[in-house]
Amino acid sequence: MKWLIFALVCIQLSECLHKVPLHRCKSVRQILKERGELKQFLETHKYDPALKYRHLFPGYQSEVADEPLLNSFDMSYYGSITIGTPPQNFGVLFDTGSSNLWIASIYCDSPTCRNHKRFNPTQSSTYSTRRQTFSIAYGSGSLSGFFGYDTVDVAGISIPKQEFGLSQNEPGTSFYYSKFDGILGLGYPGLSAGGATTVFDGMMQDRLVSQPLFSIYLGSDPNSQDGGEVTFGGIDSRLYTGEITWVPVLQELYWLIPMQGVLLNGKPTFCTQGCQAMVDTGTSLLTAPSEELAELLQYIGAYQNQYGEYSVNCNDVPNMPSLTFVINGADLTIHPSAYVQENDGYCFPALQATYLPAPTEDGPFWILGDVFLREFYSIYDRGNNRMGFAKVA
Repeated sequence: MKWLIFALVCIQLSECLHKVPLHRCKSVRQILKERGELKQFLETHKYDPALKYRHLFPGYQSEVADEPLLNSFDMSYYGSITIGTPPQNFGVLFDTGSSNLWIASIYCDSPTCRNHKRFNPTQSSTYSTRRQTFSIAYGSGSLSGFFGYDTVDVAGISIPKQEFGLSQNEPGTSFYYSKFDGILGLGYPGLSAGGATTVFDGMMQDRLVSQPLFSIYLGSDPNSQDGGEVTFGGIDSRLYTGEITWVPVLQELYWLIPMQGVLLNGKPTFCTQGCQAMVDTGTSLLTAPSEELAELLQYIGAYQNQYGEYSVNCNDVPNMPSLTFVINGADLTIHPSAYVQENDGYCFPALQATYLPAPTEDGPFWILGDVFLREFYSIYDRGNNRMGFAKVA
């Protein structure tokens, strides 16, 4: 709209210049003032006059950048990055539950690697390596390889000499069918295997983002082109409604936060003495402590089918309880339509058990995965070591 206003003013000024001398025509400022639009125009056209000298500071961009995501069957969210000169394009899972960037490489010849794009360092003029090795274990797979350095471009932000992993061995089939070629971890640097610099730390160190935070929106329709978005350096106010609930991070490794309770239909049921929750875009489901999950499944009438999977009667879903997570005194509620998924006429609780204790000693341990994050816009504030949540618009 602001560009339309400016264009109309320019047309008006141009028409004047064709009729009378320049000194008799009103200025752009005068025209905007008469139209009552000068204040709005000046507020939306603020700029830093020193930006024209940014070429003197090659590492300085200080921007907010959006990375669009694709939704793969509500199971993973991935976007496009490039590595090298000239750039080689890859799809990566944006994972707040890990901290390393790694890509399948030409040095990996397993079936999983051959089924994906592989980085070729011999085709990049800016690549270097010290051959430091690494290994990473995820809940759904593992890999090993070595670190390299090259220009990495994420959401149009170019990070020179960014450290990343080149896989040499990806055993098993965990990543074979994945839509992505690697993982871009968005956790804290203390979690990074081999002490590698994380991508977001690379952005912050080179002053490539305007604020030391990023925010994530996950789309809820796998068939939509709008799969989601990661915003580096800022918050996209279009993607949420209401107030943001802020909560401190408990441990500068994971995005681990305290919860005061988990309610069923508003009634305190789980986590009554307090507990912890990991906020993890790399976990597809909502994960609960095994004993509490068993109670929840029984409450909603879930039963095991012939394959050992838990199912529910699809007709019962509207009458199932809401789940409310009490975070820093705020009630964040998801409805049964969010935690029950339908497939070919069958309905399955998008819930999973965890048998691990909490990373610290403060109560049981939950993982707020994509089931939760599709309902709430999440903000990861490294500058203040806190998280923010707001209802998705």
